[in-house]
Amino acid sequence: MRNSFVSASWQEETEDRVREARICRVVSLGLVSYAAAWEMQRCLVEQRKAGQIEDTLLLLEHTPVITLGRNASKEHVLSSPEVLASEGIEVVEANRGGDVTFHGPGQLVGYPVLDLSRIRKDVVWYVRTLEEALIRAAAEFGLAAGRKKGMTGVWVGEAKVAAIGVHISRWVTCHGFALNLETDLEFFRHIVPCGIGNYPVTCFRQLLGRPVERAEVEPRVVHHLGELLGLRMEQHPPQCLQRRQECLQTY
Repeated sequence: MRNSFVSASWQEETEDRVREARICRVVSLGLVSYAAAWEMQRCLVEQRKAGQIEDTLLLLEHTPVITLGRNASKEHVLSSPEVLASEGIEVVEANRGGDVTFHGPGQLVGYPVLDLSRIRKDVVWYVRTLEEALIRAAAEFGLAAGRKKGMTGVWVGEAKVAAIGVHISRWVTCHGFALNLETDLEFFRHIVPCGIGNYPVTCFRQLLGRPVERAEVEPRVVHHLGELLGLRMEQHPPQCLQRRQECLQTY
């Protein structure tokens, strides 16, 4: 099931990158609207392209929102705008890859803003690396997570536990992953998740049969991302965004 992406040569490349590791700022936020998070990413991407900031990883949770990627079919939103509004769910079009997905409280959402020209200019490798970091983090909780052939994301058995959708411009990344921890899975009844109707969605709580705090999982994901990408992950307070970017004065 795991369908590991790791090969000997790939592992050697990873070790070389670790030896030459650069800093990646890790900024952990709370509950953030999708619009505010997109504005953060937009500003960070422009500054990363200009070489004004280091690579940055935003970690957060979203207020309930359904997002439609570039390849989304609107038929995959199953509920009417009135029903969604009654449950406080926004619907937003996004410029990431992929179809329809849901974000909400109880997920760990990660938005890496990275200059891949200084890491590895390979889109498929980058997506597989995000998957690999989540697979390794899940393994630390005893979960045999892996991949499904021809599908993006992370799976445990026949159920999807993490969605991935990215956007890359001039080799600078944005958007990223959403890992279901304590997510209310009832929200997913409103959509065909990622356009895949014949497989269920799951979360760590359901799989482990116990509450799973974000604080348990987040450091493990950060560690594995840093190791796989060859980045030295440094924790920074949210105020660093406000200090360094006028467009992020409020979020």
